Amino acid sequence: MNEKAFLIKYAEIGVKGRNRGVFEDALVRQIRHGLKRCEGEFLVHRTRGRIYVDVVSESYDYEETVDALQAVFGISAICPMKRTEDEGFEKLCRDVVDYVGEAWADRNITFKVYTRRARKDYPMESMEVSSAIGGVLLDAYPELRVDVHRPERMLHIEIREKIYLYSTEIPGPGGMPVGTNGKGMLLLSGGIDSPVAGWMIAKRGVKIDAVYFHAPPYTSDRAKQKVVDLAKRVARYSGPVWLHVVNFTDIQLYIYEKCPHEELTIIMRRYMMRIAEAIAQETECLGLITGESIGQVASQTMQSLAATDDACLMPVYRPLIGMDKREIIDLSEKIGTYETSILPYEDCCTIFVAKHPVTKPNLSVIKRHEHSLDEKIDELVKTALETRELIVADYEK
Repeated sequence: MNEKAFLIKYAEIGVKGRNRGVFEDALVRQIRHGLKRCEGEFLVHRTRGRIYVDVVSESYDYEETVDALQAVFGISAICPMKRTEDEGFEKLCRDVVDYVGEAWADRNITFKVYTRRARKDYPMESMEVSSAIGGVLLDAYPELRVDVHRPERMLHIEIREKIYLYSTEIPGPGGMPVGTNGKGMLLLSGGIDSPVAGWMIAKRGVKIDAVYFHAPPYTSDRAKQKVVDLAKRVARYSGPVWLHVVNFTDIQLYIYEKCPHEELTIIMRRYMMRIAEAIAQETECLGLITGESIGQVASQTMQSLAATDDACLMPVYRPLIGMDKREIIDLSEKIGTYETSILPYEDCCTIFVAKHPVTKPNLSVIKRHEHSLDEKIDELVKTALETRELIVADYEK
């Protein structure tokens, strides 16, 4: 059955105290944005600690709507509801019997009725409604059994201006509404890890911008499109991603010419961090986000990460830092980025990787070798920043 309303439940927002309304308003905005790509018209509103989505059009796509809501961070559960007019208790009883008949295919179960009465002028108290409705259901469906402690199904009745019935809770993604915890700059490559890192930080309420380092002709337009497609997949959850595409070729070639090859990856990463930080400062981001995990590759040892972090002043957030590859892959499959990430299009890091990269770089040695770049590197970085391309990546079904 395609119910015409949804109760939206949240978890963490409920403990925000005096700021709770700010977070609820943010969640309402994110829900409205997510539903823009769905067939039908919706009224999203909140009242007394509850958020509702009412379908106001004659038709809509139920599965599409639920799928869109499941991508909105801040939602812990989606409850499809039957909305009915308050035209007396007898009508409510008929509506409940009809609802259970349609919604509960298997009625050889235990159940409990729970009533929430927001309208105190309603002539019956919550416990009275629950008890009376329970009796009506037992008369209508003798196979049902009451269990008030551990019921197999819960029938919820919400009495407001209208009356809402629901018994199903569809899991939401959890987290916090995007935009309630500032903005971060994601270093987005074409690999498996960085899109997952962006998704995880967005789940904590952070708006995501991204930077991608492109190295034509060593990396193809297909590699660039792969990153754009990954940004669009992340945008399903985070909202539109402002993707800054930086031409990194001249910088890489200069580092390749002037620096020891075993240190190429570390020095290149340090300049990526510097450039990402410059863009982040310009766009009012509060930190950098990477997909690194300790020990996964040579550039992700503790020593390598310390050398990379030294290149910038902004905090660097690494949500995957303690995860193994299998866990990261599982998450990438869950959020829909895995199949795009494994497409065989090279990125700029793999093209210039050394045969025997240093795994325990000495920071003072790295800095000394970077001085060999002094003649041209500042101008190359300036040019890379000034010529970057901006792509607004938004989710496409």
